[in-house]
Amino acid sequence: MKIYIAGHRGMVGGAILRQLQARKEAGEDLSLITRTHAELDLTNQAQVAAFMQAEKPDQVILAAAKVGGIHANNSYPAQFIYENLMIECNVIHAAHSAGVARLLQLGSSCIYPRMAPQPMAEDALLTGVLEPTNEPYAIAKIAGIKLCESYNRQYGRDYRSVMPTNLYGPEDNFHPENSHVLPALIRRFHEAAQAGAEQVTIWGSGTPRREFLHVDDMAEASLFVMDLPKDIYDRETAPMLSHINVGSGTDVSILELAQRVARVTGFEGRIMTDPTKPDGTPRKLMDVSRLARLGWTASIGLETGLAGTYDWFLAQEAGALRA
Repeated sequence: MKIYIAGHRGMVGGAILRQLQARKEAGEDLSLITRTHAELDLTNQAQVAAFMQAEKPDQVILAAAKVGGIHANNSYPAQFIYENLMIECNVIHAAHSAGVARLLQLGSSCIYPRMAPQPMAEDALLTGVLEPTNEPYAIAKIAGIKLCESYNRQYGRDYRSVMPTNLYGPEDNFHPENSHVLPALIRRFHEAAQAGAEQVTIWGSGTPRREFLHVDDMAEASLFVMDLPKDIYDRETAPMLSHINVGSGTDVSILELAQRVARVTGFEGRIMTDPTKPDGTPRKLMDVSRLARLGWTASIGLETGLAGTYDWFLAQEAGALRA
């Protein structure tokens, strides 16, 4: 079984690669294919087509994407929609042209309308207006779902999509401006604790609620969905509703999250909010009942996951200082 993992250096792709490598070491007959961005530019149609024809993988896992938090999405909307559309179009079409029968595309919970009923079920897709701060990225991810569905309808392919909630864990992006909310909070509270700061101010009102899933759980769920027999997968997904939500099924407010991060990092000062900054979607909780019916639920709790992620962050910071 030849499996190409696109985006293996990213947080999710790396976690999927680690789990596939563990399967290989346990005796599964797997050939794992990876390429760095320097070796293969997924936004380049000719490069991707040539690569797929040369390798002809049996399966493709599309975990490559341009991602970021509210600040990055607001600042670089053109890059977010362009790069993600190009990656999806190139990889999915080239996989089809090379005869790849099964593909798994990773999306995002931001595909759902800003005011979607909570928790958000798969059939909420395309029923309302998207959150303006990440609309370009969401449009690209919706297009990826519809690409998979269209190749399935027209060519009989088995291309699947999983929609994760907010992810965190090892290999996350902890950049102070371009990261997602949880790693951004870890860095800010860590630095505040180290400096003995009296307070930390978080963006927005602190009232929006978010769901978080550890990246190792996401990797496990992705491979679970990828491994489902086609008849079981098809029974659970309609022809034009082929994506499956992946989440923990629970959420916390941003202020509660900040308080938990403060405890993990040892910050003892005040936590202030800044309502002049955007909140984003009021609530984003995934309905994960479809995946639960199929037999998978998350196992890493937020407290455990936060502690492990902070330990990883500290190890990276220590390594950077030694370098």
